[in-house]
Amino acid sequence: MSGLLEIKHLTKRFGDTVILNDINITVNKGEVVVILGPSGCGKSTLLRCINALEDIQGGEILIDGGMIGKGADMSKVGMVFQSYDLFPHLNVLDNITLAPRKVHKRTRADAEEEARELLKRVGLSGKEKSFPRELSGGQKQRAAIVRALIMHPELLLFDEVTAALDPEMVREVLEVILDLARQERTMMIVTHEMQFAKAIADRVIMIDGGSIVEENPPERFFTEPDTQRARQFLETFTYESVRK
Repeated sequence: MSGLLEIKHLTKRFGDTVILNDINITVNKGEVVVILGPSGCGKSTLLRCINALEDIQGGEILIDGGMIGKGADMSKVGMVFQSYDLFPHLNVLDNITLAPRKVHKRTRADAEEEARELLKRVGLSGKEKSFPRELSGGQKQRAAIVRALIMHPELLLFDEVTAALDPEMVREVLEVILDLARQERTMMIVTHEMQFAKAIADRVIMIDGGSIVEENPPERFFTEPDTQRARQFLETFTYESVRK
């Protein structure tokens, strides 16, 4: 495997507040890296920096050797957000095909053909003409994933994509992402779904207070974490029975 994403000594501040401090991460092609950590630790900000949605104040981020902000091909990065961000006035097919037609200059017929195939793959055949308001949360999120996939990104970023969904919808969205992992897609995933993280990750990185506090394969991280902070974090997801 060769390195696709390289983050070197990344620093991100909002005013005088340091959000990310000296972050160093390499993601190889075909690898799935899961980012864990408490709310407010900088996980989502990290993804937004990678996708050039936030300026950085130190270090560098390289995609396939090109530096973000200095010539990197950002079409190689796709991002799926917690809030779907579908255009409410466009139907599903138009939401998905807008970017490939405008950015990649593909014909409508070509873009729609691929969109229909991708929608079929994620279980959304027949929803092409539906508007976002007519879809469930899980359906919106699967449509948002297709919108990212049709741009043929080399790196996919997922930012808490199940946070706003009920349990049944969570499962249908996570199954799509698991299928992408089986296809050896390169992904970085921010999530609080621990069982999902354990199932999909090649590597788990925990961030706390803007710094990396642990980095390990899932079998190590979830059973014998190296740090007390990681052990404390994992304990927040377990409960002892109160019934005797």
